[in-house]
Amino acid sequence: MTNSILLQTLAKEKTERPPFWFMRQAGRVLPSYMKLKEKYSFWEMMQDPKLGAQVTLLPIDDLGVDAAILFSDILVIPYAMGMGLEFTDRGPEFDIPLSERKDPVAALHPEPEKLNYIYNVIDQIIATKPQHIPLIGFCGAPLTVLCYMIEGIGRSKDFPKTIKYLYQNKQTVKKLIDAITELSIIYAKGQIKHGIKVFQLFETHGGLIPFELYEELFFPAVKKIARAVREEGIPFIYFPKDIGTGIQQVTPDMCDFLSIDWQTPMDVARNMVDKNIGLQGNIDPRLLYADQQTIEKELNKYVEFGSKNQDWIINLGHGFLPDIPYKNARFLADWIKKTDWKR
Repeated sequence: MTNSILLQTLAKEKTERPPFWFMRQAGRVLPSYMKLKEKYSFWEMMQDPKLGAQVTLLPIDDLGVDAAILFSDILVIPYAMGMGLEFTDRGPEFDIPLSERKDPVAALHPEPEKLNYIYNVIDQIIATKPQHIPLIGFCGAPLTVLCYMIEGIGRSKDFPKTIKYLYQNKQTVKKLIDAITELSIIYAKGQIKHGIKVFQLFETHGGLIPFELYEELFFPAVKKIARAVREEGIPFIYFPKDIGTGIQQVTPDMCDFLSIDWQTPMDVARNMVDKNIGLQGNIDPRLLYADQQTIEKELNKYVEFGSKNQDWIINLGHGFLPDIPYKNARFLADWIKKTDWKR
């Protein structure tokens, strides 16, 4: 797959333009996805190989992206650890959150075979995708996954029960992190075995706790997952949203590329992050609510950075929001391809 502009960039090779893909690209911003959603539930689309592959590949035609990312969810890990999970109109919900269990560590019973349906989806994607389009695999990082496991619901972005639990039960939390990390490594290796070419670790709630505490509790887990993935020869992207100046502490043994959220300008991030680590990001998805003239004006500010930095993947600072106009998402994709990046 040497003609993949994404894989070339991850290998630090020169390209005429930056590659791009978007977090949450296979979802509600696409009219084609919404039509499928009228017939099938989220679980059905995730678990059926043909549907899962179809949704994963929709952005290739609808947006013209340079890579597909597996259509799945970060909560498949706790589901495979024995926690009852439902995806409701209110968001994901667990039957009994860990905060309500007397012995949360003993309550977990990892069953890696519960992830087999995802590998079936990957097999179908590999069999049907365009040859030059690599498939990105992923899982949630331990803090983000733990937030939902402790809280039990996905409606609170502040996760008050989780914060309290972290401070009151640090030793138990360390054991839970180890359990999540162990199954995440099995899951990542399973995805690699079935054909993914890139892996991203999503730490959506990295800024939930002080960076020093995050570094103490969660950096070791990130390093373990990164090492396991990279030992298989697969590039590893780490996305620690909202850790601010903590990006300075990310070392080359933790990732090949670091995804930057929209709070930190790319040129500032480049000066802060180890030069051996490539960067990804960091367009504010909310910009796409604006008119296209305003969008283009803001996007043009990235050209200078892109002309000087070959080791950069264009992405959003977080995922597409569901009510972003599809025409603006497509405008962004087309702008990237038509722009003169002065390389």
